[in-house]
Amino acid sequence: MNFLEERIQRDGIVKEGNVLKVDSFLNHQMDIKLFKQMGEEWKRRFEGTYINKILTIEASGIGIACVASEYFDAPVVFAKKSQSINIDGDMYVAEVESFTHKCKNQVIVSKKFLGPDDHVLIIDDFLANGCALQGMISIIAQAGAVLEGIGIAIEKGFQSGGRTIRNLGYHLESLAIVDSMDAATGKINFRSQDESK
Repeated sequence: MNFLEERIQRDGIVKEGNVLKVDSFLNHQMDIKLFKQMGEEWKRRFEGTYINKILTIEASGIGIACVASEYFDAPVVFAKKSQSINIDGDMYVAEVESFTHKCKNQVIVSKKFLGPDDHVLIIDDFLANGCALQGMISIIAQAGAVLEGIGIAIEKGFQSGGRTIRNLGYHLESLAIVDSMDAATGKINFRSQDESK
């Protein structure tokens, strides 16, 4: 078991409906030491890949992406889920459906912050059905940027997102892949990953 799997096993809570609550350390209260370990691990897994921009989506991915960015020495851009009065100029727009919130959002990124010279690493907290990821991939394509890789904290391996993204040929590195979980017992099974990757 790796460090993140151990933490999920210890502090994660399985709820009905395939919901994994990790809000005590990942996406409400944030454990920055854990985030640093995650950043280091992604840096190791994407070693030798030129990355000059990190893209995430609000809100839960922002903290993780910011800490990870220190290891890549690259700024973080986050896709916003609603247009506010302080976003001006041209924007890239994609529609995403949220597994957690059961709704569709348009996500936007200002064209000032993403363009053809960018080599992008996407960082996010969860991968379930892959809709948020596909929205970010669409925005990168609209920008003419290069998607170099995708770093996910927790992938729900029993949902289709990871398989879909890998089948599209993207370099996807999930630090913990949950193969199954049981709300009645609280048991979580992780997919074995090659630690030497």
